[in-house]
Amino acid sequence: MKRLLLALAATLLLAACGDDPQAPAGGGAIADFTRTMEAVPGFLPFYVDRKAGRLYFAVDSFGEAMIYQTGLPQGVGSNDLGFDRGELDSGPAALVRFERAGDRVLLHRRNTAYRAVSDSAEERAAVEEAFASSVLWGFPVVARHDGAVLVDATDFLLRDARGLSRDLAAKEQGTFTVDRDRSALYLPRTKGFPRNSEFEATITFTGDDPGEFLEAVAPDPHSFSVRMHHSFIALPEPGYEPRSYHPESGFWSFSYRDYATAVDEPVAQRFIPRHRLQKRNPRAERSAPVEPLVYYLDPGTPEPVRSALLEGARWWNQAFEAAGYEDAFRVELLPPDADPMDVRYNVIQWVHRATRGWSYGSSVLDPRTGEIIKGHVTLGSLRVRQDWLIAQGMTSPFETGEEPAPELTAMALARIRQLSAHEVGHTLGLAHNFAASARDRASVMDYPQPLIRLDDAGEVTLAGAYDTGIGAWDKRAITYGYGHFGSGGKARAALAAYVREGREAGFEFIADPDSREARDFHPRSHLWDNGADAVDELERMLALRGVALSRLGENTLKAGTPYSDLEGILVPVYFYHRYQVEAAGKWVGGVDYRYAVREPGQSYRQAPVAAAEQQRALAALLSTLAPAQLALPPALRAQLPPQAYGYERSRENPGGYMGALPDPVSLAEASAAHTLSVLLHPERLARMAWQYAENDAQPGVAGLFRRLEAVLVTPVYSGEERLLTQRAAAVLLGHWRSLLTAGAVAPEVRAEAHAALERAARFFRRQLRPAPGYAAFYGYQLALIEAAEAGEGFPPPPPARALPPGSPIGG
Repeated sequence: MKRLLLALAATLLLAACGDDPQAPAGGGAIADFTRTMEAVPGFLPFYVDRKAGRLYFAVDSFGEAMIYQTGLPQGVGSNDLGFDRGELDSGPAALVRFERAGDRVLLHRRNTAYRAVSDSAEERAAVEEAFASSVLWGFPVVARHDGAVLVDATDFLLRDARGLSRDLAAKEQGTFTVDRDRSALYLPRTKGFPRNSEFEATITFTGDDPGEFLEAVAPDPHSFSVRMHHSFIALPEPGYEPRSYHPESGFWSFSYRDYATAVDEPVAQRFIPRHRLQKRNPRAERSAPVEPLVYYLDPGTPEPVRSALLEGARWWNQAFEAAGYEDAFRVELLPPDADPMDVRYNVIQWVHRATRGWSYGSSVLDPRTGEIIKGHVTLGSLRVRQDWLIAQGMTSPFETGEEPAPELTAMALARIRQLSAHEVGHTLGLAHNFAASARDRASVMDYPQPLIRLDDAGEVTLAGAYDTGIGAWDKRAITYGYGHFGSGGKARAALAAYVREGREAGFEFIADPDSREARDFHPRSHLWDNGADAVDELERMLALRGVALSRLGENTLKAGTPYSDLEGILVPVYFYHRYQVEAAGKWVGGVDYRYAVREPGQSYRQAPVAAAEQQRALAALLSTLAPAQLALPPALRAQLPPQAYGYERSRENPGGYMGALPDPVSLAEASAAHTLSVLLHPERLARMAWQYAENDAQPGVAGLFRRLEAVLVTPVYSGEERLLTQRAAAVLLGHWRSLLTAGAVAPEVRAEAHAALERAARFFRRQLRPAPGYAAFYGYQLALIEAAEAGEGFPPPPPARALPPGSPIGG
């Protein structure tokens, strides 16, 4: 768009030229049409008719590429819906161009996922014509002169650019459309700059049948308004050098398919997304950058959180120093007149929602190269409060109710420093590394479980709950992405050698697809876990949890707090071990592997987790099903009333069958169901069957089921213990019945489930005179087994109680 910078000056001179004979009916020369309007110069010059509430683009360069990005400067405020303040449109930014089409101008988006990187125009055209592109909008031309046109962009800016209507419908939150009469341009955030132009509009949606999530946050859920932002951005200046991707580098992958590659080379081309950062002196071991990376913090962040976020984000300068830079990464407060959505600013925003939820690190990328143009961090404001709640429940520090609790605040702020660094890391191009916690918390790109401990006196201590500073892995990753490795083939070889060197030093990288789900099986990669030995950590955590639960009660509450608040504080304490259960569960049927790449002189082998380790993990997991682990202390049960008047329960509170009274039996059921869902996932069981076939020292499916049968034939309990074990047994039997009928279950696993149910049925039939309180349970479970095997429609039990929301643990 080399001529767009001059478009305003050109059009203003047209006033002396008279009417343009090519103007459409009702139009006229651009200068005449815009005589009473406000002219705004910039990358995409435009005119504003404030009286009519309309905006016009001045376009005089056609076919020249630029970048188009949308976002939400004002959100909805619901974690369940998304649509957060500062949210960038999902997916890569659009590479677009203006094209003439009679009395309209089309905004045409190129398909950058498929291309031919070639000097041949014919090769490039062959690929472009083979795959669909998208026309994002057709603008009506209202005036023209000497090759320049003026188009009405009002409808384009007042549309549902984010697709909120579509997403609300998909989430069953109602059917909504844009109400044009209640939508308008938002001119305070509509500005022009030499290399970008920014546009914003208030968009009002109206509709029927709003869902519960929308009703919870909108003052009128039938009519709610947000603001939508549009950025038109000049292509970055030449000189950026893409860097090759390695699956063990720690970076995300930016990729496209290049049909001009040689036949013996892959079509898929992969690079890492990264900012443009260059040394002033590339030959120096350490050098100042040509231009530093500067991030700006939302000034709406209150103290002491503001200082914590600034400090945590600034940790990254340690990594850039390790990569050979001096003062290359800075964090400052956003200037008062700056727009957080302006593409010129890398921004850290403090975002409020009605409920706790995730934080994000997003970026605007050049869709041609993967160069990061803008980093944009969204930090959920309730996460710091959730960490304070966890610390409160684990320590119960209020003996009189009046004590200050600086150690609780200190832990919460330590978490928010780490969170700030974590999300900024994403905007630098880094992916999660969920194996880092196994190497002494080597990366802020892991999800940290607070490492709360018992001291030598058996007291709960919060000291060192979260690490400080950037991790050793992070320094290596930043060096891979931003260090100086030369260029071309030399750089690729040097980068591969650098990755190998890190692996040989004991660094490990395992990311989201292999870590997030309880069914995953890498033995050292999980979310919210700690330590290299997941089983030892589970056992330590259970002991810590027991101490914390024994002290939970009135000393947990500050003076003036209703006792009913104990129920909400109880949840993160009672389920404190939930993620470590999942981490230890990955040892059972687990496989040790990495993202291996063929290297000369190097071989690769993966292996199942050793049989002895699997047996140890299984024993620790089974211990979580014991009544002693499932029960609440009697003193605590006596202090859990229904919600105080004027307060209400939420989904953060555990469910149950006792109405308004907290239900300790259903709490235990949810905990047992969690452990059993980890152990009895069909994919885990299929791996166990295979591993046992190769080595009968492994637990195997039959061995696991035999050990679980102890839940059915435990010593006869009475009172609360009887109810707890019956609930756990009912969940176990439900899993076995499900394995008979679920679709994706290996035949050998289905057979073992059938055998386990047969043994259970025989056991129930043999109990001619069961202990008091057991007869009804045995009879009902036997009827369910017989109905499942016969395929009859005997009324099934309700689903097992689910855990209250947990992740994100810090928010």
